[in-house]
Amino acid sequence: MMRLYGYDRSSTSYRVRIALNLKGVPYEGVEVDLREGAQRSDEFRKVNPFGSVPALVTDGGETVVQSLAIFTWLDRHHPEPPLWPSDPDALVRAQELTYAIACDVHAVNNLRVLKRLRSAFGADEAAIEDWYRHFIEESFAPIEARLRAMTLEGRLPFGGPGAFEATLVPQVYNARRYALDLSPYPEIVRIDAACTALDAFARAAPEAQDAAPA
Repeated sequence: MMRLYGYDRSSTSYRVRIALNLKGVPYEGVEVDLREGAQRSDEFRKVNPFGSVPALVTDGGETVVQSLAIFTWLDRHHPEPPLWPSDPDALVRAQELTYAIACDVHAVNNLRVLKRLRSAFGADEAAIEDWYRHFIEESFAPIEARLRAMTLEGRLPFGGPGAFEATLVPQVYNARRYALDLSPYPEIVRIDAACTALDAFARAAPEAQDAAPA
């Protein structure tokens, strides 16, 4: 059985849990406590020298890191259902929206960055929250505009849930944790609600993980 090294509230780990569940691929979850610095331990760096989660150890013993690379691996080795649309134009649009979250929001809002803001620049919690909300809002606005322009009429943007939804839902979860007003983003909220009602998403939620805090 594959092993997924992750952290319950890690957005990137959450994405991959969703993707594995969507594909019906069984795996063993291995908790790496980011707040305790377990990702920097010698033991974990033997699994992932980058010292980050998620890290997927496949049935063949190969280790794949970076959530979007894991998406690619899963689609190649477990092609059904696909995480990315097959239509070339739809694929580009799905990648645009997915990368906007992964690269423009998460990259500047992950735990490592927030800790650095505190330790090196003396940011207090108010400053951290302002920083976090700023970068979500900066990307949610154009994502919402793009979704509205697609005239979805209650549908998911690319057919079934896939890479975009698996990346969006954890970011909406984080937005709520930081008390972001989501009323300007009705399409994002609608898609999030449709997805979180699905078993694959519910089982991947932070609260559903064995190590999640009570």
